[in-house]
Amino acid sequence: MNILLVDKHHQAYVNNLNAAIAKYPDLAYGCVDCILGDIANVPEDIRQAVINNGGGHKNHTMFWEIMTKPDTSKLEGPLKEAIDAELGGYDAFVESFSQAAATRFGSGWAWLVVNKDGKLEVTSTANQDNPLLEGKTAILCLDVWEHAYYLHYQNRRPDYIKEFFRVINWDKVSENYEKALKPHHQ
Repeated sequence: MNILLVDKHHQAYVNNLNAAIAKYPDLAYGCVDCILGDIANVPEDIRQAVINNGGGHKNHTMFWEIMTKPDTSKLEGPLKEAIDAELGGYDAFVESFSQAAATRFGSGWAWLVVNKDGKLEVTSTANQDNPLLEGKTAILCLDVWEHAYYLHYQNRRPDYIKEFFRVINWDKVSENYEKALKPHHQ
């Protein structure tokens, strides 16, 4: 992966978000999570730019944080128990998540989220939409925009998805899960 390209790509989302909210000083001091979670109150003239660029920043930040070296992290603890109880076990989760990622038409993201009821759910979103727009808290994501995998996998998105499970940092995802269960996230 070209780190310079990644840095410039991600920085563009930050720059474009800052430009979009510049004429609304109250938004300039808000956190991205708060702004996306309350998108209905973002002025209409910048709402889509905030979704695209705030989502792009938030989504990519999580994506970088939840990866580690291949085969170095193990799913365990409360998150494993929740996946077993709510999603039918690890294998069923992998199948569901892989399906969400593989069938996302065009560009977007696959997600493991905590929904408003505090339960795990697998979903996907188009473009840079973030689950916060639907009141859900993401704990794991996979970028399925072609630029994320094309250099190494060309048009073989299923191969990219399969390899993703080898680089998940389950400690970070578990930390995200525990934070998502705290009362201010429900």
